[in-house]
Amino acid sequence: MNLEAFILGCGGMMPLPYRHLTSVLLRREGDLFLFDCGEGTQVALRRLNLRWKRINAIFISHTHADHITGLPGLLMLSSQVDRDEPLYIIGPPKVAEYVETSRKVLDMYINYDIIVKEIKEPGVVYSTEEFQVRSFWLDHTKPCMGYTFEEFERPGEFNPEAARALNVPCGPLWSKLQGGIEVVSADGKTIRPQDVMGPKRKGRKFSFVTDTKYLPSIAQEVKHSDFFVCEGMFEKGMEKDAAEKKHMTCTQAAQIAKDAEVKKMALIHYSPRYTDNELKVLLDHAREVFPETILSKDRMNIQLEYED
Repeated sequence: MNLEAFILGCGGMMPLPYRHLTSVLLRREGDLFLFDCGEGTQVALRRLNLRWKRINAIFISHTHADHITGLPGLLMLSSQVDRDEPLYIIGPPKVAEYVETSRKVLDMYINYDIIVKEIKEPGVVYSTEEFQVRSFWLDHTKPCMGYTFEEFERPGEFNPEAARALNVPCGPLWSKLQGGIEVVSADGKTIRPQDVMGPKRKGRKFSFVTDTKYLPSIAQEVKHSDFFVCEGMFEKGMEKDAAEKKHMTCTQAAQIAKDAEVKKMALIHYSPRYTDNELKVLLDHAREVFPETILSKDRMNIQLEYED
């Protein structure tokens, strides 16, 4: 099953001609999940030819303008296509007020259901039978959440040789065993799924963290992520400035990635003081701590692969 992340915008504070504001889209087969909705999100979706009407849920980290001002336009745009399913908008306090005020002031025509959920306590905020999205508190100048998208464990691999050895004929009975259902073999014995299935396999994990000052506790929340998107707003040596603004340096983000033993980290939410060429300084500094660091760029696409 396909799982991929699209960087729709990697900038912080203000948009630049070559850098939209922070937004990341996660696509799992036909389902789409948006993390933050900064200015330029609509443009990025169109450039990547992504079907915004299929967005299931939007997760907002906080209500600073550079993370949410793309939302009203996206809501109006979604009314121009046939949409039968509700759209979930999930975030910290003030998200519901922002959505409702925008709808009133802009006199929005909305022809689908919008369900807004404000997070009061961290924990699971969205779930299906196959995965869940969990939130956790960050430390910024206003209430701010980090998110992890976590697939549940998958069944182990089916062992056809074991099934044959237990006299289970190939066909519907094999399918039942793979679906977790006991069957009766050709010689009348009850065969359990665990008799022919290998150990359960790990699902994939995506984590999204911005904006926050450095918190060692974040590492536990994003532990073993396959892809970790984390703000790295400033270069090494600016830790004091970053803390005062409740942001992080690239090396602090890298330390979290290292402590969390993630597979890959992408820096995001760059200060506009850095040109694209100057961002290499942030990358070099981060890789001193966590070598599997990359720079996120607008319209970048990252595939999240299964371990097995």
